[in-house]
Amino acid sequence: MINYRKFHFLLFIAAVFVVSCSPKVAGVKTNPSKPVVVRGPHFTTDSIYTAKTDSLINLVKQQQPVVLMDSTGLITTPSEWVGSVNFGIRKANYVIIHFTAQDSVQQTIKTFTIKSTEVSAHYVVGKDGKVYHMVNDYLRSNHAGFGKWGSVTDMNSISLGIEMDNNGSEPFTDAQIKSLLLLLAQLKKNYNIPTANFIGHQDFAPKRKPDPGPLFPWKLLAANGFGYWSDDALEIAPLDFDYKTALRLIGYDTTDLNAAIIAFKRHFVQDDSTAQLSQLDLNVLYNVYQKY
Repeated sequence: MINYRKFHFLLFIAAVFVVSCSPKVAGVKTNPSKPVVVRGPHFTTDSIYTAKTDSLINLVKQQQPVVLMDSTGLITTPSEWVGSVNFGIRKANYVIIHFTAQDSVQQTIKTFTIKSTEVSAHYVVGKDGKVYHMVNDYLRSNHAGFGKWGSVTDMNSISLGIEMDNNGSEPFTDAQIKSLLLLLAQLKKNYNIPTANFIGHQDFAPKRKPDPGPLFPWKLLAANGFGYWSDDALEIAPLDFDYKTALRLIGYDTTDLNAAIIAFKRHFVQDDSTAQLSQLDLNVLYNVYQKY
């Protein structure tokens, strides 16, 4: 018996592979010339990837109606499969940016091509600017994990994950950021992703994640249409300004208010990562939340 929601989701996935692979990034090779060997002489990441997508296609091809049973296990409601001609692909609506917290892009690629790690991303951007496309844009990669942004709790299902080759304590390279901006521009155009929906991993998961960190150039990204930034001229926040509500309206999970404040400051202030809000911090927050 097939879970109908899962079946419907996989139905959309099948169309991707029937028609084509995901779009290529301009000026960037998305397929390495030599696949990485992960298990034995005849098993490569490419062959395993293909086998897994083929299994999804076979599942989607099955045309079985939803089966509704009562508490005793008896089928009490009739159902029938009638294929509609009106459907399409579920496209990503968010981009989540990470740092790898590893020593090299090769180490990250290895991590993402070992099944036991159970983690991945759609793209990895190396220090030299090379972009590694690792999961088809229409597929769900395991990059965001547990967290909350607004009402979204299953971010993996509606987002694209981009990993920046960075150990978390070093500046991002000019080549990296140049490639990232080109990639983001294409993703925004291809999937009509709203400006507000380019966020960091810590924004989504402030209780457990620090990336992409205070060294990430969010101001530059915002200047190019990927996320928001505060204006140069800031109005003083009102005395009765409800900063907790403002954080929540931006999208932050405020169940741990200190974690939400730290995440906000690492993104929008960047010169202080404490859980206290100065008057300047309040002014920035007052300015930024009005953009969302």
